[in-house]
Amino acid sequence: MRFRVNSLVINKLLFVSFLCFICWIIYLANTGGHSLFFTLVRSFPYGDKVGHFGLFGMLTLLANMATKNAMFTLANMRCLWASAVIVVLVTLEELSQHFLSHRNLDLYDWLADMAGISCFSLLNLYVANKFRCGKDVNSTKLNRE
Repeated sequence: MRFRVNSLVINKLLFVSFLCFICWIIYLANTGGHSLFFTLVRSFPYGDKVGHFGLFGMLTLLANMATKNAMFTLANMRCLWASAVIVVLVTLEELSQHFLSHRNLDLYDWLADMAGISCFSLLNLYVANKFRCGKDVNSTKLNRE
């Protein structure tokens, strides 16, 4: 007897797992905790920015896959729902650092987050169009009008 797993279920599990990982990292940073990941990030130049780019970029990619590239229109431009939600949540998380004594509000962290979200969203759209993945392939094309 074969056991078949739906790829959408796998995408959702990957997204939720990675979201939990990022929440754990944020919790450790907010409480002054230590982690192997923090040591790794500090071990090379701009490691913190690369970490922001990669973590939130990957979260965005997984979220878009889990939502099958659901889109909405804003100012005549098609936008990915998951990317938009992540932009809002990441912005709020970065702003919340202003209120924590051992964290600092850093514009460059936020810019690295936004660059990761943008790049991975574009990668998601490219892959969806190239390999015909997602809910509605035609709707994933950016409206450049």
